[in-house]
Amino acid sequence: MSATLNSTEPATGALLWEGSSGDVAEEVARARAGWPRWAAQPIAVRIETLRRFVNVIRAHEDSLVDLIARETGKPLWDARGEVASVMAKVDISVTAYSERTGQKRLDAAMGARQSLRHKPHGVMAVLGPYNFPAHLPNGHIVPALLAGNAIVFKPSEKTPAVGEMLVRFYHEAGVPTDAIRLLLGGAEEGKALAAHPDVNGILFTGSAQTGIAINRQFAAQPGKILALEMGGNNPVIVWDTPEIANAAALVVQSAFMSSGQRCTAASRLIVRDSLADVVIAEVKKIADRLIIDHPHADPTPYMGPVIDNEAADGLTESFLYLMSHGGRPIKHMVRPVKDRPFLTPAIIDVTAMEERPDVELFGPLLQVIRVPDFPAAIAEANNSRYGLSAALIGGSPDHYNQFWSNIRAGIINWNRPTNGASSSAPFGGVGISGNHRPSAYYAADYCAYPVVSAEIEQPRASIGVGLKDIDTSAMGD
Repeated sequence: MSATLNSTEPATGALLWEGSSGDVAEEVARARAGWPRWAAQPIAVRIETLRRFVNVIRAHEDSLVDLIARETGKPLWDARGEVASVMAKVDISVTAYSERTGQKRLDAAMGARQSLRHKPHGVMAVLGPYNFPAHLPNGHIVPALLAGNAIVFKPSEKTPAVGEMLVRFYHEAGVPTDAIRLLLGGAEEGKALAAHPDVNGILFTGSAQTGIAINRQFAAQPGKILALEMGGNNPVIVWDTPEIANAAALVVQSAFMSSGQRCTAASRLIVRDSLADVVIAEVKKIADRLIIDHPHADPTPYMGPVIDNEAADGLTESFLYLMSHGGRPIKHMVRPVKDRPFLTPAIIDVTAMEERPDVELFGPLLQVIRVPDFPAAIAEANNSRYGLSAALIGGSPDHYNQFWSNIRAGIINWNRPTNGASSSAPFGGVGISGNHRPSAYYAADYCAYPVVSAEIEQPRASIGVGLKDIDTSAMGD
């Protein structure tokens, strides 16, 4: 029996959407049956279909922006940026497909042709997150469809309405209904989808805990492709710079954009102790001015709520844990609206803590660590199992070269925020931030596999060594 699902607006608590959980076996079977026909389409047809998808999104842009804002709580400007990324993904993926998985002719002996081409894997499960419920799953779906795969997409149970609208737009654009299927549900449906024997690959964006569980589940199944994007505990280092106000603005953008609910958000501010007081004061001054309100508020908010009360409770408890274990509050975390998951941005100095938890604090909570010298700053930045994003603000070119050479991260920036990565570049990390299958521009790599063929129109071969001589005496006249 299908379970009833519902989605409420984080900012208001109003019921936004109702539905039922789906049937995993049925959705996988539909995608399996529809895959051969979609894969057999010429690449030009698949490209044209996905470009129609962009036109459909553009025609319904305001509706999708509004739905994302309501279901996630993010401000309209943030939701509009997400929808722009959804539309930009198609042209980026077409270019990436041609560059990274296109056909090539290679040198071959004896007049043969040697060709490099790529084949789709089959049915791919896409497990989406709630923080970017359209952009991040779309970043897997578009290149996978382009390569000729069929998709079963399970959106986060916290953002089913956006997932449903996204799939409807694919179908409206002409992607066959059996080439992309929507599976609604919670953790149990996600586990069953990932474990289904007719699923050839799992494309996952979410927590490290869940990603590691998926990786462990398929350790003995190398035939399934896994692409795991699993978040971060990202450092931003502020070093010698006269541009204190600009540095502080970059720190605030890194830590508090999207209410800190970005996998590339900065969780740790590492700062030279002689510069720390002035930098922290400027960061706090900006954080104190940030408007926190519902998505449609006037004046425009910088931050909305986090996704739900459970997430807000967990972040509040994390702040209290840090404070009770040696952290010194600089800006307290406050719940300004009773029973709603709004949080004020929090800053806490954890320099004196003996053991700092190495966890992803998915929200507006910034930890400050003071260090005496640059090697200590790099060592502290690397003091994490994660390795997604890192930024250096200030410093000299020599400092940046040292930073770039020694930091463990897949995204390394100088005088830019830790977040806001471009879709026209690869996106991924090391450690428990990923499994070395970066997405964005490099998503083409895990959506198809290379096939090398030596080809000639007529069989031609000879064996020149290792044969017995022919016994001519036994042959007749």
